[in-house]
Amino acid sequence: MRAESDAENAAGGGATKANGTPVAPVVPATPGAPGAPAAPGTAAGAGPAARSRRFPSITRDTARPEGSGRAVPGAVSTPARQWPMLSVLTATAVGLLATAFGHPRVGCLAIGVALIAASVMRRVLPSVGMLAVRSRFTDMITYGLLGVAITLLALVMAAPKPWLPIPFMESAVRFTVR
Repeated sequence: MRAESDAENAAGGGATKANGTPVAPVVPATPGAPGAPAAPGTAAGAGPAARSRRFPSITRDTARPEGSGRAVPGAVSTPARQWPMLSVLTATAVGLLATAFGHPRVGCLAIGVALIAASVMRRVLPSVGMLAVRSRFTDMITYGLLGVAITLLALVMAAPKPWLPIPFMESAVRFTVR
């Protein structure tokens, strides 16, 4: 079987995958091969043909999320170009340090506020650098929901006394812990 497919490939029959399915030949992006005469009606030194804006039928890579470019032009140093991501990471690190030093409520609040700020930055800024992971809508919803959840959990945390008392919280905890 392997010899047959090698013979087909040598004869111009086309390539096949290991399971026997045919593979479409790769067509070069330029209209002609290097060194080949130019097509009639085109200049020999003309640039490549106009590219189509239509998506290719076979994708070879994932698209970058919108807004994933640099937050500041390239002439600036790398940390300054990624300031949205660095600000969120810094606030999260402050929250983790506060938690490590015995202030879990303040630490969780800092982390929650950092995620809410990431959601706001993703909505407001046209380009946020590495803070853009998915589409703008998905990033906003993900960062926002996680930030609100962490902030609310920090506010209703029962150690030692909640800052935001919720009337049914004690009975709900007793019901689930029974």
